[in-house]
Amino acid sequence: MNDATTARSLLTAGAVRARAETLLAAGLADRLDHFSVDPARLGPCADAVVATIRDAYPDLAIPYHARWRHFAVGGFERWGSLVHAALWTDAAERARAAFDLVVVSVLLDAGAGPTWRYEEGRTGETYARSEGLAVASFDMFVSGLFSAEPENPFRVDARALASLTEAELAAGFQAGPANPLVGLAGRLALLNRLGQVAAADPEGFGPEARPGGLFDRIVAGARDGVVTADAILSALLAHLGPIWPGRIVLDGVDLGDTWRHPLAGGEGETAGLVPFHKLSQWLAYSLLEPLEEAGLAVAGLDALTGLPEYRNGGLFLDAGVLALKRPQEAGVPHPVESRLVVEWRALTVALLDRLAPLVRERLGIDDPDALPLAKVLEGGTWATGRRLARERRPEGAPPLAITSDGTVF
Repeated sequence: MNDATTARSLLTAGAVRARAETLLAAGLADRLDHFSVDPARLGPCADAVVATIRDAYPDLAIPYHARWRHFAVGGFERWGSLVHAALWTDAAERARAAFDLVVVSVLLDAGAGPTWRYEEGRTGETYARSEGLAVASFDMFVSGLFSAEPENPFRVDARALASLTEAELAAGFQAGPANPLVGLAGRLALLNRLGQVAAADPEGFGPEARPGGLFDRIVAGARDGVVTADAILSALLAHLGPIWPGRIVLDGVDLGDTWRHPLAGGEGETAGLVPFHKLSQWLAYSLLEPLEEAGLAVAGLDALTGLPEYRNGGLFLDAGVLALKRPQEAGVPHPVESRLVVEWRALTVALLDRLAPLVRERLGIDDPDALPLAKVLEGGTWATGRRLARERRPEGAPPLAITSDGTVF
């Protein structure tokens, strides 16, 4: 069996992009079960994204699409305030703490549901969805909930994660019957497994068994102070792979956020499999800044793909690039493994690759490195997807309903 047909070949952004392109080709040929594709609508879609960018970033100084944006919601730089208060002795230790925080926060960042809210004690503000999850996870981090060392609260370690209870996590999220959070049990299981995996993998998580140990693992692979985005994702997929719920396993390899579709292409055991690795890629994007602040340069950013989640996917539906062949399917929830959801996510990835050059062209940017996909997403497609959703549906609900266990969307 050659390398292209093995399980590990699916643990790359290149595999995500290739299988997504295959399904887009099927969509353009009108061979998909659930969606039709109208490429003529990509131009107006790009116009909508550019309008959002010019409104939010008139100087085009767009940051990366990363969890750090949510930690600054409401104009309060929560991480910056913590950096000033904490007694980290060097840049590497600060980076490990940043990895600790963002790994846990991203793993908790699946859809919260339409009614959940979080009231922040320090500001009195109330937040929902991704911003609420971010602020809640930041508060749990600062409180020392994820540290087994009371005298050293601003860290995350295997012992605390493995022993975390549903009651503790629910309290941290202010979740309960009157404030339900979708997928609470799934989120807890993910953190518990992260603790177990970190304790058993000193190569990835270091002698302290911390998510922050991944910083040292990634730095060890740098050459002349440069690390590639591909290498960041590879490290995450290699060392975080076992934390995902039991899904598809090939040759003993956990494939995580990988699903089946008969038109996905491929050969051998990987035929018909569609990888996305959404949370892992969201995490890779969110690790760029801690690495750069620690003195490393990150190359090859556009090796990573766009994120197949409901804001980007909703953008293409609300902009008319995608349409359901049976509109009534929008009215019922769909499981993440369904062909409808797999098609929607794959089309989102492939269409983001086509949209980004149109956005750059309209902004007068010739060099893709000047506006990489990581910034197009932030500027950008995610914000436009949210804006269009708010204009069209109560509470800004996405155009499709997904049954989530808290570990995918």
